[in-house]
Amino acid sequence: MKELPLEVEELLSWLVAERGRSRNTITAYRRDLRAYCGWLTERGQTVDVVDPATIELYIAALRATGRAPASVARALVAVRSLHRFLAEEGDAPADPGAAVEAPRVPRGLPKALSEEEVASLIAAVVGNDPIARRDRAILEVLYGAGLRISELVGLSLADLDVDGGSLRAFGKGSKERIVPLVGMAREAMRDWLAGSGRGALEPERWARRGDAEAVFLNARGGRLSRQGAWGIVRRYGDHVGLGDRLTPHVLRHSCATHLLDHGADIRVVQELLGHASISTTQVYTLVSTERLRAAWAAAHPRARARPLASI
Repeated sequence: MKELPLEVEELLSWLVAERGRSRNTITAYRRDLRAYCGWLTERGQTVDVVDPATIELYIAALRATGRAPASVARALVAVRSLHRFLAEEGDAPADPGAAVEAPRVPRGLPKALSEEEVASLIAAVVGNDPIARRDRAILEVLYGAGLRISELVGLSLADLDVDGGSLRAFGKGSKERIVPLVGMAREAMRDWLAGSGRGALEPERWARRGDAEAVFLNARGGRLSRQGAWGIVRRYGDHVGLGDRLTPHVLRHSCATHLLDHGADIRVVQELLGHASISTTQVYTLVSTERLRAAWAAAHPRARARPLASI
C-alpha cells in the first residue's frame, strides 16, 4: 500500500502536534499501520469497519510470520491507537481495539558490558586527530551520561555546559532533562570542542541550517546522523571483539548497570536515563542481582553444596 488512508495520516499528525511524539516513533507507527491497512485491504475491509475478532486475526497473522513478541506488541499498540483515535473523533461507532488483550512480552535483561570491556572499547580509539577526538567523546558520553543515540546526535552547542559539568538532552516525546557531564566524558567533550577537534571539521560554508550548532559533525562538516554514530560504535566494537554484542543502547544499559553496581540510588538512575516509570529502571536491578549472584557462586567457599555425610 503506497498511500495511507486519510484517517491514519490524521492520527500521525495528531501524535506529533498534540502528543509530541518523536520522528522515530512516527516512522514506526507509519510502518506498522501501513502493514495493517494493507492487510485489511486484501480482506476487502476498511479501518472504520473493524471488530475485535479482526484485530485478533491480524495479530495471529503477524505471529504466523515469525515476528518476535515485542514486534507484535508494538504493532498492536499502533493498531489500538488508530482505532481509539477513530472512536474518539467520531469516525467509527466503537473502539474494537479496547477489547483486544495485549500479548505478553518476555522481559529480557539488558546485556551490559563489563567495566573492563567498556574500558577496552574506549581505549581502542587511538590518536589525537579530529576524528579520534570525536569518536572518543561519543563513546565516553554514551557510556558516561547514558544517552540514547538520538539524544547524542541531537545535541546542539547551546545544550552543553562543559565548565558546569552538565548537558541538556531531549528524550522521547521531546522531554527535556539535565544530565551530568563529568569525569572522563567531560574531558573527552572538552578535547573534541577544541579548535583542533570540532573546529578542524567545520566547513567554510555550512550546507544546512542547524549544522553550525551541532555538537557532533561528520567528516564533511554536517550534523552526524544516527546511522553515522551507530557505525562509529560498531566499528570500535568490532575492533575489540565485541561484535553483535555492542550497540549504542548497550552502552546506555552498561551505564545504568554499573551505577547500580556501585550503589547509586535507583531514583537517581531513573532521572539520569529519563525513564517515565521506575519499573523500566528496575530491570537494571535484576541485572545487578544476577551479577552479584554469579560473583558469589564463583568466589565463595560455601557456594557449592556438599553431600551430607552418611550416618
